[in-house]
Amino acid sequence: MTSETRERNEALIQEVLEIFPEKALKDRKKHMMTTDPAMESVGKCIVSNRKSQPGVMTVRGCAYAGSKGVVFGPIKDMAHISHGPVGCGQYSRAGRRNYYTGWSGVNSFGTLNFTSDFQERDIVFGGDKKLDKLIDELEMLFPLTKGISVQSECPVGLIGDDISAVAKASSAKIGKPVVPVRCEGFRGVSQSLGHHIANDVIRDWVLDNREGNEFETTPYDVAIIGDYNIGGDAWASRILLEEMGLRVVAQWSGDGTLVEMENTPKVALNLVHCYRSMNYISRHMEEKHGIPWMEYNFFGPTKIAESLRVIAARFDDTIRKNAEAVIEKYQAQTQAVIDKYRPRLEGKKVLLYLGGLRPRHIIGAYEDLGMEIIGTGYEFGHNDDYDRTLPMLKEGTLLFDDLSSYELEAFVKALKPDLVGSGIKEKYIFQKMGVPFRQMHSWDYSGPYHGYDGFGIFARDMDMTLNNPGWSQLTAPWLKSA
Repeated sequence: MTSETRERNEALIQEVLEIFPEKALKDRKKHMMTTDPAMESVGKCIVSNRKSQPGVMTVRGCAYAGSKGVVFGPIKDMAHISHGPVGCGQYSRAGRRNYYTGWSGVNSFGTLNFTSDFQERDIVFGGDKKLDKLIDELEMLFPLTKGISVQSECPVGLIGDDISAVAKASSAKIGKPVVPVRCEGFRGVSQSLGHHIANDVIRDWVLDNREGNEFETTPYDVAIIGDYNIGGDAWASRILLEEMGLRVVAQWSGDGTLVEMENTPKVALNLVHCYRSMNYISRHMEEKHGIPWMEYNFFGPTKIAESLRVIAARFDDTIRKNAEAVIEKYQAQTQAVIDKYRPRLEGKKVLLYLGGLRPRHIIGAYEDLGMEIIGTGYEFGHNDDYDRTLPMLKEGTLLFDDLSSYELEAFVKALKPDLVGSGIKEKYIFQKMGVPFRQMHSWDYSGPYHGYDGFGIFARDMDMTLNNPGWSQLTAPWLKSA
């Protein structure tokens, strides 16, 4: 990309926003920019983590989604109560494909929907007694849970129920942690605040539960932080870490357990995959327990090798030597994938609009296959996410925040990417337009995409999607003649 590309994309931003009234146009323009290689930070060039414009169709989620759907939901040996109307619990149940080992309803509970099923009378008279009874029934029916979390929905915050008091009393009664999470959906501007709330609750109600207990440590203990095991991602990552001689003590929180989280303050290094959702607890453990943390990226062989070497550099020569051996071990396998798929994908243009870490982490995997990122953006990113993304983008690349449905569709029509990677809300719009699309929040029911094994699946899926002959046979319904 060149300065000419940057000028063209800046003109495109102006053209797309012309439809808005002057005040809305001024606000929306702050959320879009083009990249310049001389920039070290986005500074004030892009505004993020702000309230969405009223009337604009945002694709963001809520604080409850960030806590229950992302951070707490995958913890497999806890029961997670959705405290409020039944819909939120059902919508957030098992939709993200957080794989786990165990038997559902016996020692794993993430696929079950526990809800207090709020009715009008609960709004009027309060739901504390109902919650207390629910916890008693849950303990009777599922005695092997290691703990319970109470994820509050909007009505609970509006009527002011004291779920913390109920949690303390219930915990003393059943002899297990009962963790209250005030993650009402109306809090904050997106699911990002839900991540933060969940991190703070783990800090206050979980992390120090085993302080003083004996735990046999090694110099090679690490924790995987912010990997939710979507499609088996955490397993694919864990294989590489263990092959290089590290001991994975905990997975936060895909296929993770409560005791793993409680033991995390004893590890030597926290490895952060999703920075956005778990940087808060990582910083806390660094400040209180002196545990260093680092972000890593296991998407695509280039980034995997970089991350393995940076991780290994934190340990001794044995681990460094093992890391090189692991990279060498998978060299032939990786090259075979590239030789097979790169000729079919070389030069194809990709536009991404995603949450969490994906708008930047998966760039390297696409580039390993010869594909070009022409635009990327975050649904609920903060400015430090954009700062981390800048070095990965070429000059003039379109960078955007909290796009509306209209804006995303307009950019796709103008830029004509060969492939769009976004979420479930956008999937069917672009498929009906005949634009190849991958649902990249849950890997479109595929995966894992992490690690060397995951790269082969990723390459196959991109080829299968992009080179499907069916796209040429599609005409958007609204373009068909009557």
